[in-house]
Amino acid sequence: MTKIEDRRPAGLGPGAAPIGASGGGARPIAVTATQAATPPQTVAQPAATATVMGIPEPELTPRVRDAIMRLMGEVDQLRNELNRTRHRLAELERLADRDTLTPLYNRRAFVRELSRAMAHVERYNRPSCLIYFDLNGLKEINDKYGHAAGDAALIQVGQILLDNTREVDVIARLGGDEYGVILSETDAQQGREKADQLAEAIRRRPLHWEGKSLPLDAAYGVYPLKPGEDPGSALAAADQMMYSHKLARRAARA
Repeated sequence: MTKIEDRRPAGLGPGAAPIGASGGGARPIAVTATQAATPPQTVAQPAATATVMGIPEPELTPRVRDAIMRLMGEVDQLRNELNRTRHRLAELERLADRDTLTPLYNRRAFVRELSRAMAHVERYNRPSCLIYFDLNGLKEINDKYGHAAGDAALIQVGQILLDNTREVDVIARLGGDEYGVILSETDAQQGREKADQLAEAIRRRPLHWEGKSLPLDAAYGVYPLKPGEDPGSALAAADQMMYSHKLARRAARA
């Protein structure tokens, strides 16, 4: 740790003679009679005065003291109301970002996070991927078992995506039966592998509804984020890749 050095006049070390000393000893300093007879003068110190909020104690009449106490109570009340308002605003902001059905972000929050991810890619030249999921067969579930079953399917898929991604990843329901995933620090190949794992996790867990096991399936598109690109363009490109993947799967089954 840096220390403050022992600061002595230049040329003096421990044991050195004071300035003006000769080898024969220190020269005596003459003191006149006037100097010897003059007593040392002392500086008067101001008397300590107790104050409350800057008001001296003698001025604290009962009326003034009551006014101060009322004022302090009002300040505390205003401070508590401000804290409650801040907590309420934070809660409203959190709710504004949440999907109304699933435990995920909504489209608004996802687009904001996508903008941040793209800015990170541009600034640090680090890869990130966007995955666009579309849940297959939701209309058939709604038509055959009702919208409550369809909602249960949407909630289950959202939870599967949350359970199989990292804390740093961003998951959202974009609307209807479509989901978005932002994978940070992930290149295109890693993104495709992760998308396939997520789709397989959805397939492995059918929806159990009123004693029936309803299969779930999802198509996906993987799009690597590019510096300087618009979030809307990235979403549209990932959506198109998802649709191509869906058509390819249909053709393979035919």
